[in-house]
Amino acid sequence: MNFFKRITSSKVLEKIGGLARFSAQFFRTAFRRPFETKELIKQTYEVGVRSFGLVAIVALVIGAVLTMQSRPTMMKFGAEAFIPAMVAISVLRELSPVLISIIVAGRVAAGIGAELGSMRVTEQIDAMEVSALSPFNYLVVTRVLACMIALPLLTVYADFLALVGSFFVQNVEAGMSGRLFYNSVMTTINFVDFAPGVIKTIFFGFIVGIVGCYEGYNSKGGTEGVGRSATDAVVVSSLLIILADVLAVKLTVFFFDIA
Repeated sequence: MNFFKRITSSKVLEKIGGLARFSAQFFRTAFRRPFETKELIKQTYEVGVRSFGLVAIVALVIGAVLTMQSRPTMMKFGAEAFIPAMVAISVLRELSPVLISIIVAGRVAAGIGAELGSMRVTEQIDAMEVSALSPFNYLVVTRVLACMIALPLLTVYADFLALVGSFFVQNVEAGMSGRLFYNSVMTTINFVDFAPGVIKTIFFGFIVGIVGCYEGYNSKGGTEGVGRSATDAVVVSSLLIILADVLAVKLTVFFFDIA
C-alpha cells in the first residue's frame, strides 16, 4: 500500500512538473516568430464554431432547469418576480463559465490529446523537428491561443442562451412577458456580475489547451497511449478548471467586494 502511494505521488508530481515546464515553454515560444496565423484561425474555428451546437444545448438547458428548480422555492416566499434576476446572476457569475468550460474541455482537450498523440506515436512530430520546423509553435501555441480566444466568446454566447431558456420557462409557466423579463434582468446585473465570469474563461481556455497539448505532445505507448492521453486530457483539465475557479471566486470577492 505504501509502495502504491509512493508511485501515485511520484506520478502526480511528475505530471505537475511536466505541465509547469510545458507551460513555461509555451510562454517563451508564443511571442516568437514564426507566427502561424492561418493555423491559429483554423484552430479557433475548430474550437469555437464547431462547439456552437453543443454549447447552445447545454446553455438552454442550464437556464431552463435552473428556472424550473427555483420556481417552487421562490413561490413559497412570494419572490417569483425575482427569478429572472436570480437566474441571471447565477448563470453569469458561475454556472455558465464553469459548466461551458468543462463541456468544451470534454470535446476539445480530448480531441487535441488524441490528435497530437497520434502524430507523436506515428513520428510525425519527430519528422517536423528533424526538418528544422517548429512543431511546438505550429501545433501547441496555435491550439492554446485558440482555446483562450474561443472559450470567452462561447461563454458570452452561452450566457445569452441560458437567459433565453429561462425566459421560455417563465413565459410558459408564469406568462411573463419579454419586456418584463428583460427589465428584471437588466436592473439587477452589472459589470461585476458579467466581466469576471468571462475573464476567467480566458484562463480556463489556457488550461484546456495546455493540458490537451501536453498530454498529446508527450504521448507514448502506441494506440493505447493515444487513448490514455485523450482520457487524461479531459480528466486533468476538468479538475484544474474546478480548482482554478475556486481561486478565481476568491480573487473576485477580494477585488470586487461581492458575495
